[in-house]
Amino acid sequence: MEDEEELLQERLYDLETEHRDLDQVIDRLMHTPPIDFLQLQRLKKRKLQLKDEIERIRSMLLPDIIA
Repeated sequence: MEDEEELLQERLYDLETEHRDLDQVIDRLMHTPPIDFLQLQRLKKRKLQLKDEIERIRSMLLPDIIA
């Protein structure tokens, strides 16, 4: 159980890092003419995929709360 949680924590860290990096790349692309809108669209799509994966892992790491 701890090994699985540790692996999820590591994966979460990696995904959050990639998400932040994409933020920077997208920002740079938007402010550096000429703007490659196709590449920008692909990066934003990847960023959304990362966000979904991050949320999924976070929910797995949170203990179940009995209401």
